[in-house]
Amino acid sequence: MTQPDFKLMGVLNVTPDSFFDGDSYPDAPAAAAHAAALVAAGASIVDVGGESTRPGAEPVDAETEIHRTQPVIEMVHRAHPGVQISIDTMKPAVAQAALAAGATYVNDVSAFTHAPSLAGIVADSGAECCLMHMLGEPRTMQDDPRYDDVVDDVRAFLEQRMSFAIGEGVPEERIQLDPGIGFGKTLAHNLRLLNELDKIVALGRPVVIGASRKSFIGRIAAEAGVSGSEVAERLPGTLAANVVALQHGASVFRVHDVAETGQALAVAAALTAAAPAAGN
Repeated sequence: MTQPDFKLMGVLNVTPDSFFDGDSYPDAPAAAAHAAALVAAGASIVDVGGESTRPGAEPVDAETEIHRTQPVIEMVHRAHPGVQISIDTMKPAVAQAALAAGATYVNDVSAFTHAPSLAGIVADSGAECCLMHMLGEPRTMQDDPRYDDVVDDVRAFLEQRMSFAIGEGVPEERIQLDPGIGFGKTLAHNLRLLNELDKIVALGRPVVIGASRKSFIGRIAAEAGVSGSEVAERLPGTLAANVVALQHGASVFRVHDVAETGQALAVAAALTAAAPAAGN
């Protein structure tokens, strides 16, 4: 059996206020130890973030973000030279510090709208990047988000931001796209994006999905009368969302639970590959 065609991006938040694991890793050695666990579980990318982007999160300055992330990136890079390290940031100074410390991937939830100069930094460094759709900013993104058509609007935004990045010198093959599940979306918006992900995949770049333990899973669980209201209870729903995303063409999965996600996606991929063709 061939290896499944997907990558696992392990989440490493070194923040005091992230919605799931905030304040879990109080210093660089603790964070690096968790990175080692993510890698052992199957992560080929470790995504390090020093500023929470949960709904309602307050921004932090670049100096604080660098203080939180740079030592961790240096330690992870030394310990796992074959693993790709991503910096989850919108700020040019933070990205530059992370790239100097060993990161080779910039995950920008604003898709270079917060700081357009970040595109040039990515281009000059040779790093890969993820361009994500977000409506507004973390503090306000869940305040009554509206679209003409969420799938068409998100696709058009990502296409435009990819064109901008290419125009700034980022090679197309170094760009990945993320529809931004939970970033300025209602439950209905999230469900449509996951079920019509093929339209984002059709842009021709790898699609990243970050559905891990998000609130829409809790909403679904509450409406169904099953467990899931607490963040800690949302692993099964996360796996279900990621399996659907895989079936619709997603290929990079940003998750807290790497081992469990890897197993679920591998089984789903094997079942899909073994299914008889239509009409047989």
